[in-house]
Amino acid sequence: MEKKPLSELAPAALEAMLQETKAAYDAFQAKKLSLNMARGKPGPEQLDLTMPLLDALPSGASAISESGDDCRNYGLLSGIAEAKKLFADILGADPAEMFVGGSSSLELMFACLQIAYVKGIAGCTPWSKLDEVKFLCPVPGYDRHFALTEYFGVKMITVPTDENGPDMEIVRKYVENDDTVKGIWCVPVYANPSGIVYSDETVRAFAALKPAAKDFRIFWDNAYCIHHLVENPKKPLTINQACAEAGSNGIFYQFVSTSKVTFPGAGVAAFNTSKANLEELQKHLGIQTIGFDKMNMLRHVRFFHGSADEMRAHMEKHRAVLAPKFAVVLDMLEKEIAPLGIGKWTKPEGGYFVSFFAPNGTAKRIVQLCKEGGVTLTGAGATYPYKNDPDDSNIRIAPTYPSPAELEQAMELFCICVKLAALEQLVK
Repeated sequence: MEKKPLSELAPAALEAMLQETKAAYDAFQAKKLSLNMARGKPGPEQLDLTMPLLDALPSGASAISESGDDCRNYGLLSGIAEAKKLFADILGADPAEMFVGGSSSLELMFACLQIAYVKGIAGCTPWSKLDEVKFLCPVPGYDRHFALTEYFGVKMITVPTDENGPDMEIVRKYVENDDTVKGIWCVPVYANPSGIVYSDETVRAFAALKPAAKDFRIFWDNAYCIHHLVENPKKPLTINQACAEAGSNGIFYQFVSTSKVTFPGAGVAAFNTSKANLEELQKHLGIQTIGFDKMNMLRHVRFFHGSADEMRAHMEKHRAVLAPKFAVVLDMLEKEIAPLGIGKWTKPEGGYFVSFFAPNGTAKRIVQLCKEGGVTLTGAGATYPYKNDPDDSNIRIAPTYPSPAELEQAMELFCICVKLAALEQLVK
């Protein structure tokens, strides 16, 4: 039967389709599926790609870094030189402006927020002593970013985004006129969850900001900068280059990790900022720890032979695993949802997610139906501060963990649930 936009169907046809869709949903419930797509976790076959990392430091191998330091011992708070160079090459940064830490970039973000909150940065009053602190949050965005600022009691202000990134007129208005605005969350390459890549104009607009607050910082989370799904990916302008042109190097903290390159939770994380910022932050980080896991840094450097190109080649193996999974999601949405006119979605060229917009007022219902049908998704509203999507529309789809066969089942159920929620709304 030819699929038509639901808006064109007569009430009787809508009712008939509702009953048909309910029957399809009941049939899925009877299968008793148990699939989890709540987070963007690498699948087992991706983790298998990295198992040789465990042999990168075999028994008897030298644990001495290129600079002559023994990685088995205390010291080197900011990380080993060769790890700084590896991450700097990935980001297009200066190794002298790199700090290499533990396994989690979120931990480093938390530390930067905590230092500003407890001690203050750039000679400014600690945030904890201020009446109000605000952060800008491009939406839809990354739920864990929002959780960090909410933890510190920071007031979050949403900023709409399009295919070029955040609305920079809104960003500029807040940043340059309100000294209580202390930061903004950014995922500039394959944004979570939309998969967009900030345009060069947007990156330059960030670099050109003239903040009212001396302690304003752009939290530039470059988590997916080499996580491509296409053969010839975009080559966006780096924040380092844009800020060098604008003379504003100290305005950003840039974060990166190997969490979805090697082992999540057992990789290496790093951040990049100006030398002055690094010097200030290290005074506080040096109280927290004498040094992070340098053996793991060394293991990663040797696994990739110190080469950013080898890390990128490793990510081509990930692409071979992930691209077909994203194709399953996009093909199913195009086949089942597009003709009905009941949703829109991003078509990312990299990253870990597809951002789906259901008819307003149905996202929570869709997520509930999926869960009761055996597929767990990220909670509706999670991509907005305080988990409050005012339109109840956005759903983050994470295709990476299930097998292709499981993903086909999950997406079949998802499409049924989108239809069911839309039909329920229309019939009512």
